[in-house]
This record gives sequence, structure tokens and C-alpha cells, in this order.
Amino acid sequence: QVQLVESGGGLVQAGASLRLSCAASGRTFSSYVMGWFRQAPGKEREFVATISRGSGRTSVADSVKGRFTISRDNAKNTVYLQMNSLKSEDTAVYYCAAGGILYSDSPRAADFGSWGQGTQVTVSS
Repeated sequence: QVQLVESGGGLVQAGASLRLSCAASGRTFSSYVMGWFRQAPGKEREFVATISRGSGRTSVADSVKGRFTISRDNAKNTVYLQMNSLKSEDTAVYYCAAGGILYSDSPRAADFGSWGQGTQVTVSS
């Protein structure tokens, strides 16, 4: 399994931007579909964004479309989530996840076998 460590979370005001990073261990990072999920207090974990192994395909949830962008650098074993125009409803713990080789535009959490510890994003209104 791959080990994942997220960073870049924090407390920001509405309208600000943040970039989350997720560093992966191991030499097989490029063989994984990667994703970002989030979980707000009292809510279920929800899909945010996903990217295929070679970055050719990406998908984001409707709730963040036009504001969030996912990307990856396979040479650096890192996946990113650029978050712009943040809203209070984006407040959550954000998790990075590594999945299999099959890409889906709307993956489930169960499609990912490795997870990071999460990073808190708090957006004040």
C-alpha cells in the first residue's frame, strides 16, 4: 500500500484560496488513480475530485466545479487540490486517497484503498 500525507489546510476567510498537497511514499505512485474527499462534522465523507494515473482525465464534484482543480506530479509523487473562492460550506477535513487503476468520474470512497490522515480546512464567513 501507498502511504499518504496531506498538508496545506488552514483557516481562511470566504473568497480566499488554498492549495492542498498530498505526498505519497513508494515508487508506484503513477499507477494509482488519486482522489480527494472531505468530511464535515456530522456528515458523511463525500467525493471532491479525482484524477487518472496519467492526468489525462479529471473530475470534480458539482459543489466545487469551477472553483477546485485537481492535478498531480508523478515525478514528485504528489497530488494537489487547488481551491479557489472558498465558501463556508467548504469547511471540512480533506482526505487524500489512492485507488486502483480504473478511473471513474464519480468514484466512491470504497474505490480507494489507501487514505491520508486528513487536513482541516476552515472557511470563515
